[in-house]
Amino acid sequence: MSDEKQELMEFPCRFPLKIMGERHDEFVTTITEVVRINAPDLAEIDVVLRESSGGRFYALTVTVTATSRQQLDDIYLSLTGHPMVKMVL
Repeated sequence: MSDEKQELMEFPCRFPLKIMGERHDEFVTTITEVVRINAPDLAEIDVVLRESSGGRFYALTVTVTATSRQQLDDIYLSLTGHPMVKMVL
């Protein structure tokens, strides 16, 4: 067996990210800007917002056209390090 890490995904591909955070007026704008740093072609249609049943949290689904594993890793690190973000799936 080779020591080479076999890639499980083929790039480019559409990849949805689920981003959760507390409700904030600037949540969608801020998180979209964070994702666009590494995915500048992100379109508004690729961003879907849902509010929690209690209204305290937002769940944002952002679907990017990923070109590499490194790009996805960079997006994930940017999001998990942001103070507005509670969780990224």
